[in-house]
Amino acid sequence: MDRERASTTHGLPRFALGPVAGLAAVLATVLTALSGRYGYHRDELYFLAAGDHLAWGYTDQPPLTPFAARVATEVFGESPAALRVPATLALVATLFVVALIARELGGDRRVQVLAAGLAGVGGQPLAVGHMLSTATFDLLAWLAICWLLLRLLRTGDGRWWVPTGLCVGAGLLNKYLVALLVLVLLAAVLPMGARRLPRGPWLFAGTAAALVVAAPALWWQAAHGWPQLTVAGGISADDGAENRILFVPQQLIYLSPLFVPVWVAGWLRLWRDPALRFARPFALAYPLLCLLVLALGGKGYYAVPLLIVLLAAGCAPALEQLRRAGASRLRAVGAAAAVAVTVVINAAVTLPVLPPSALDVPMALNKEQGEQLGWPELADAAARGWSGIPEGRRAGAVLFTQNYGEAGALDRYGPALGLPRPHSGHMAYADWGPPPDTADGPVLLVRQQDADGIERYFTGCRPVARVDNGHGVRNEEQGAAVVLCSGTVLPWSRLWPSLRHYY
Repeated sequence: MDRERASTTHGLPRFALGPVAGLAAVLATVLTALSGRYGYHRDELYFLAAGDHLAWGYTDQPPLTPFAARVATEVFGESPAALRVPATLALVATLFVVALIARELGGDRRVQVLAAGLAGVGGQPLAVGHMLSTATFDLLAWLAICWLLLRLLRTGDGRWWVPTGLCVGAGLLNKYLVALLVLVLLAAVLPMGARRLPRGPWLFAGTAAALVVAAPALWWQAAHGWPQLTVAGGISADDGAENRILFVPQQLIYLSPLFVPVWVAGWLRLWRDPALRFARPFALAYPLLCLLVLALGGKGYYAVPLLIVLLAAGCAPALEQLRRAGASRLRAVGAAAAVAVTVVINAAVTLPVLPPSALDVPMALNKEQGEQLGWPELADAAARGWSGIPEGRRAGAVLFTQNYGEAGALDRYGPALGLPRPHSGHMAYADWGPPPDTADGPVLLVRQQDADGIERYFTGCRPVARVDNGHGVRNEEQGAAVVLCSGTVLPWSRLWPSLRHYY
């Protein structure tokens, strides 16, 4: 213990750089080895398409993730494994930030390693580290902001406002949800830690930094009528009731049910420990965020970053329990077994470790597993339907899809099959334009099995093919219909507003 104290800096234990780097290297190796085992996720196909239409914003997201997709494909090539390199790197960075949070809360090197390790094998971090998504960078941004705010509150050094503001701005370039974090942290800090909150020019500098970084994306949203609010409203209207019902169970499983005692201990420590009075607002921020997400009908994973902060806070009392003189070897073995069981279950639910034919059970907890399968087969089915259009009529024919996943798959795999550029009214695809009115020939429609209502916008429709992913996986596109229609009920320019949808 004396050696540990002797190696502190600024009143904190020495950072466990080597062990955390070792954990990160192991995790990165596993993710890289598995990254190409299934295929692209529907959202990844969309990010690839958005990366080909670089802009400061899109209907449903800011520019950062599509930009990362573009960079990854330019640097590493066109494959799922290449696209997922930024996700792996983001999760590696997340482990370091979690260790820094544990250190900021007084955790020694063992506590830091435990915090990084538990976070790294948590279900939600593994899921977003495997696939490129806005949630991948969102997790990193939220945790970085939490670490910087903890440091700001602990030291009272106003200069930390600037990196905090930069992280908030970067988070807004990726996903506007970071505004919820800022809101609940302010609501928690003002009544509980306002005296420790430095004000003055550094606060204004940090605020300005956030606004300058995020300004291009915010300007794009304002110039386009804030479509992100429409998308958020669609999520709440369509999934809000289900999200509220599942919210509490999801908080128990998003990391692991076996980790619940650790993050509960972390909450109690933040609330009760006089030495961590500066961090007490985080004990209030988590329930505030939960209430806000429930009120908005948002998704349960929005609260996971603050859950990880509680997990990091709980690692010190968890280790103390194991170090007590009365602690039995059986208790230590039980703790190790709990972590091992968590690794096995979370890997099966979030990573492509099982044969595709065995995904029914994991998909009950994580349907995104199945959304990585069947996209080349969907393109093959569309190509079979396209071959039914006489060559003389193909110049005026249109390939139209119900959603951005289908359109992204046809963008990715269609050219090699002789298919034209797909069109869709879904999300940003609607902004990339309708077909010209001169395209008055047949329409090849690709839609989900139960979405036949879209056919009312077309004439003379008949099914010509079905999608089969070849694994029997019951994902959203399994059994999707490829429908050949003779034309549209109105010219494309007049029909387009009716075909546009945000969720």
